[in-house]
Amino acid sequence: MIRKIYKHPQPFFPEQGETITGLEICYHISAEPIDPSKPVVWICHALTANSNPEEWWPGMVGSGKFFDPAKFTIVCANIVGSCYGTTGPMSINPRTGKKWLRDFPLITVRDWVSAHEILRGHLGIDKVYLATGGSIGGFQSLEWAIMHPQTVENIVLIASSYTQTPWAVAINETERMAIEADATFFTDIDGGGKSGLAAARGLGLLTYRGYEAYNQTQAEDGLEKVEGFRASSYQRYQGQKLIDRFDAHSYHTITRSQDTHNVARCRGSFEKALAMVKARTLSIGISSDILFPPCEQQLMAKLIPGAAYAEIHSDFGHDGFLIESAQLENLVERFLSTRSAS
Repeated sequence: MIRKIYKHPQPFFPEQGETITGLEICYHISAEPIDPSKPVVWICHALTANSNPEEWWPGMVGSGKFFDPAKFTIVCANIVGSCYGTTGPMSINPRTGKKWLRDFPLITVRDWVSAHEILRGHLGIDKVYLATGGSIGGFQSLEWAIMHPQTVENIVLIASSYTQTPWAVAINETERMAIEADATFFTDIDGGGKSGLAAARGLGLLTYRGYEAYNQTQAEDGLEKVEGFRASSYQRYQGQKLIDRFDAHSYHTITRSQDTHNVARCRGSFEKALAMVKARTLSIGISSDILFPPCEQQLMAKLIPGAAYAEIHSDFGHDGFLIESAQLENLVERFLSTRSAS
């Protein structure tokens, strides 16, 4: 896929104020110029992913995979607030000439969608055949279908939700507390907050995988060990992996954005908000997901007109959407190949 940067010439106005000038959006696209005969698949990434889905979703995206560039025009845009090329806390604030860092404004999920819309217009894409994503990528896909119902034809929401529940907010707040416990987060040094970010990652992993996954993959070979546990090494390894590629300020920012997700906000109720979706919808749960459990995807399917629900059976919790590619491909293929009953 081709990596591009779009520099928006106009001011960007987030929902909560604090105008951003010089907005840059990093995106990957499967081919340019766009072939009008190929349906557009817009993939919305999750928390710490970048805009190249071939890297982080290799089971689904790439030559010969379900989302094959030979069949689709594939677009994925890095969200506002990230550190992978789109404007975020590590970008320069034009007003100060310094990095935004902790001064970066509160960005909502709806702001992510607004940035997507700006990019869609720039690319000259009239219709998005399919918007899809796992976790907070599903947040974006759902909001896009509500905010711009005539643009998105189909949405597939994977291990996602209609709102950030108190349970999920509590997890994010605890992760931010871990980052804030690292005093370097409050300095202006590059890499500030890395130790806190590693701890936050460890906490997050517990909610992404859960009991069965850890007990299967991190079990000890013998019965005599009193230290040096595999699970301990795994947590530290994963924390180090993240801090080698991500930034604490972006993690702090994106989790705050994630907490803004509530389709009922300013729309009266969940029922009224989800009734606004015109796109054909497939809501997919994962049997062992403790972060966004299947009851949340089931409710979306119940309240979105004509929506269908399907479930992936996995011991790998929320991360199942990245792991169970064969099951996911089967569900999405069946959905896209079947016309709605209406």
